[in-house]
Amino acid sequence: MGAAVNGADRPLEYRVLATSKTSTMDKELNEAAGDGYRFAKAMGGKTANGGQEVVITMVKDPAASRSGFRYKLLATSKTSTMQKEMQSMADEGYEYVDQTVFQTAFGGREVVVIMEADPSRKELRSTYRLLATTKTSTMQKELQEAGSQGYVLLGLTVGKTEIGGDEIVAVLRNN
Repeated sequence: MGAAVNGADRPLEYRVLATSKTSTMDKELNEAAGDGYRFAKAMGGKTANGGQEVVITMVKDPAASRSGFRYKLLATSKTSTMQKEMQSMADEGYEYVDQTVFQTAFGGREVVVIMEADPSRKELRSTYRLLATTKTSTMQKELQEAGSQGYVLLGLTVGKTEIGGDEIVAVLRNN
């Protein structure tokens, strides 16, 4: 019983990545993918290492034969920039897998989005929309409108914007 197992009753291998630099994390994500690992979960916050870090867990399933995943980590305090970057990555075959908030060295709290390219994925091209507001009532209205247009909510975080306020940031996708 001891070890966690997948449906095929084989042990899984995990790799934990942690860094204070988003550019370093992008490189480490892709190195782990090259070793057969796939993205599992992400979190930004203060760790025992004494600072703010992005922590990502990767998993390798020995029973799975798929490999060749590629990753792109996007980080910005401007939601309009993030939406453009996400759409550009989607146009190259990447899809959203997770988001978190990362405390930068300059005191900002950037929204971080992880995008994944799966070599077995068919020619799916998603359209992404980011909503950002300081008021939950406004978010309700914007989500309702986006939902009526077929957008599905993927993730929700609270991040500090470049104007200094806390914003609710929602990531949505329409296929």
